[in-house]
Amino acid sequence: MPTTLAQMLLAQVDPGTSPLGGPNSMFFLIAIFFAIFYFMIIRPQQQTQKKLQSYLDSLKKGDEVVTTGGLIGKIDKVSGAVLLVDFGNNNKIRVLKAQVTGPFVPVEEKPETKPEPKSDTKADPASTEKK
Repeated sequence: MPTTLAQMLLAQVDPGTSPLGGPNSMFFLIAIFFAIFYFMIIRPQQQTQKKLQSYLDSLKKGDEVVTTGGLIGKIDKVSGAVLLVDFGNNNKIRVLKAQVTGPFVPVEEKPETKPEPKSDTKADPASTEKK
């Protein structure tokens, strides 16, 4: 009796094994998921933290900053972990460096352009000539 290809393949399958493979393949899948998680979440967050820390270390008098409360002001004095920030009209408040979220970058407002009204009716050149 000739054996078919399907019978040969089914004869090689051991019914006691997992279709996912052994514990090594499961470890491989976990390693891939961790690598994806690291490169998409952990690493970008660490880079952002490094940028913010280097910015906080380089703060000096005259820099315009935004605090976590949304206040915008100019640094008047830097002393360790505390900043003296001037918020205008000589209102100076002590702020922790850790409460500074970044530099203030004013948003340029685009002038509003009014669209020209479109008329649905078009003048017929022939009708204007006959009048």
